[in-house]
Amino acid sequence: MRAQVVRSGVRLLAGAATLAGAAGVALHFNRWTLEPLVLAASGAPYLMGGAVLGAVGFAATRQWIATGVAVVVAGAGIATQAPLYVAQTGGDGHPIMAMQANLLFDGADPGALVDQVRARDIAILTVNELTRPAVESLSRAGLDQLLPHRYLAPGQTASGTGIWSRYPLSDTVEYDGYVLNQISATATIPDLGPVAVYAFHPVPPVYDIGVWADELSRLHEILRRSPTDRPAIVGGDFNATYDHARFRAMASGRFADAAEQAGAGHLVTYPTDKRVPPFVGIDHFLVADAHATTVETVALPGADHRALVARLVLDRPR
Repeated sequence: MRAQVVRSGVRLLAGAATLAGAAGVALHFNRWTLEPLVLAASGAPYLMGGAVLGAVGFAATRQWIATGVAVVVAGAGIATQAPLYVAQTGGDGHPIMAMQANLLFDGADPGALVDQVRARDIAILTVNELTRPAVESLSRAGLDQLLPHRYLAPGQTASGTGIWSRYPLSDTVEYDGYVLNQISATATIPDLGPVAVYAFHPVPPVYDIGVWADELSRLHEILRRSPTDRPAIVGGDFNATYDHARFRAMASGRFADAAEQAGAGHLVTYPTDKRVPPFVGIDHFLVADAHATTVETVALPGADHRALVARLVLDRPR
């Protein structure tokens, strides 16, 4: 009798785990602008893992049809995540190092950020949540000596955005109609030519789910209009993960997700100021006419995000 109760309990748990896995797969493809679904999509990979547990549970209780269903669900989940772990090959070009950092207003340690820029030979830096006090602190810490060219749109609390560059910047633009500041500039790299650089920061879905979806769509349109005669680098806190269909739409066509290109896997960047470790990756690089060979996260004391550092190979003009 007790063994039968145990088997029934295992089957029940296996069924729940398999349903969680199926929900994770569905959330990966979901495009509905319902806040619970959008927020749940951030945890889709964790839900997908439930199908593996479901398959084990059903197999242990000799429920072979249910085991097959769980295996199919697990396989579908693996298929959605596998591209993040398979590096893509790229051609020769001009290598540079780029960094993306969310500064948590002026909370991030400016000296630590400048040390990372120096140690990792960063040539392009995009930042979010840039305040005027943070600009002054970074300047005092020596950032302007390492990256002497900049285009900044600082603001109060989360609204500020900035680009620092080793190379001269021109064609600067601040895009209207967004809650937070979205900017771009053209960096002129010797022996390569112009490179479009974007620093984006759409609002989080908890601000307003409709605004979040609209801003991602309009930022996507900006990238679609990006000049096709030059490489492009997009750094930002996108407030969206790889499992949000709207983010993957941005990382399509001419543009690609640098972490996916490099086979870097799940790069979790947020949050870093809680008792739990970071569990979602909402900071990204997108690139066009370029290829990422490595992308990794680095600690940024005082911030609530880990920063991203990418080695990018930019295509030479033909």
